[in-house]
Amino acid sequence: MLDDPVLLARIQFAANISFHILFPAITIGLAWVLLYFRWRGLRSGDRVWDHAYAYWVKIFALTFAMGVVSGITMSFQFGTNWPGFMEKAGNVAGPLLGYEVLTAFFLEASFLGIMLFGRNRVSERMHFVATLLVAVGTTLSAFWILSLNSWMQTPAGYRLENGVVMVESWWAVIFNPSFPYRLVHMLLASFLTCAFLVAGVSAWRLRGGVGGPGTVRVLRTGLLLAAVAAPLQVITGDLHGLNTLEHQPAKVAAMEAVWETQRGAPFTLLGWPDEDQRRNRLALEIPYAASLILTHDTQGEVRGLNDFAGEHPPVAAVFWSFRIMLGLGTLMLLVAWWGTWQTRRGREPSAMLLMTLSWMTFSGWVAVLAGWYVTEVGRQPWIVQGLLRVADVAADHAPATVASTLFGYLLLYLLLLASYIGAIRHLALKPAASLGQSLPGPNRLVTPGA
Repeated sequence: MLDDPVLLARIQFAANISFHILFPAITIGLAWVLLYFRWRGLRSGDRVWDHAYAYWVKIFALTFAMGVVSGITMSFQFGTNWPGFMEKAGNVAGPLLGYEVLTAFFLEASFLGIMLFGRNRVSERMHFVATLLVAVGTTLSAFWILSLNSWMQTPAGYRLENGVVMVESWWAVIFNPSFPYRLVHMLLASFLTCAFLVAGVSAWRLRGGVGGPGTVRVLRTGLLLAAVAAPLQVITGDLHGLNTLEHQPAKVAAMEAVWETQRGAPFTLLGWPDEDQRRNRLALEIPYAASLILTHDTQGEVRGLNDFAGEHPPVAAVFWSFRIMLGLGTLMLLVAWWGTWQTRRGREPSAMLLMTLSWMTFSGWVAVLAGWYVTEVGRQPWIVQGLLRVADVAADHAPATVASTLFGYLLLYLLLLASYIGAIRHLALKPAASLGQSLPGPNRLVTPGA
């Protein structure tokens, strides 16, 4: 492995994007949760919601900063490790990345200062508008990034001139066949990640005896958000799967570890895909279930991996990533509904629920990473499906050069990730009374409700 510069470059980009995506996965949803806190505070006049906003905006600021820094590092790799991609597909990738900066990032950056520091400098209405525009900016950022990623999965609206991609229709490029499903799927994933972070941190505070009177309200907000988003994610995931089956059948075959094209394909709950033997070892299967899930017909045809010899992704990585995502999504749905039912009508959460939510604080991260591995590893060996192969666009670096920078990135990211989680833990265990001093306004000494 250490003597293959293409594989090392792939691992390096995977490490960068894995670290980066952790933070937008929180900020996209958290920005809208903060807007909800502001709206509840302005509408009801209840200072508990203002204190909840003051608490969670600190976590938002920290997470936003981590996302910006890691995103800049990741974008540089297009030039350093994948120059062929920009040479061949830069006419699509360049403008879409530019639109993200000119619209979404500038909008976030312009109003983030007002959102963070403007409570006692602008009117309450202006501060609410600033929070709204930051939330819109985070979602708009996801729009452009997912548009580019979706185009790489299901390219449309282009023509080739001497091997270079030229745009024929920006509408077709942006709204390519998989874009609507990927965008909604990612937004819901962000809301679920945020919901379990909010509920989990609130559970930490309640278990540690440092929560305020509004902590249970914030916990219920997270649970209710998850209880709504989780079933919607199931529906979206089903539609996304049907779209993937149509446009990327090799990816679906790897997700299900189906080797031979067949009707009435079984769903493999557990097993070990053996690429050498072209079969699944120790497979626990549900008859006809894969065909039913993928085609909504027990006798529906599912194409097998043997139809894509030499052009299908690594099976085990996609197979297991999909099951991790699916298993965690199911667990999130059950816990969200359990917690919402238990805390209905202002009831206090049980010790078992608080412990469960504490352990699931960062469960959204694991599910998001597993989903991204399905998406990105499942596209191999293509960097743009059917157009550009990964091996053809990688930079010709010495393996030692790529390996050294890879290990440097991994060491730095582990340090930053540990520091981030440590900062969240510090805020989670900080006594409620000490957090109230930062809230502007006449009731500065009211116990916070975060």
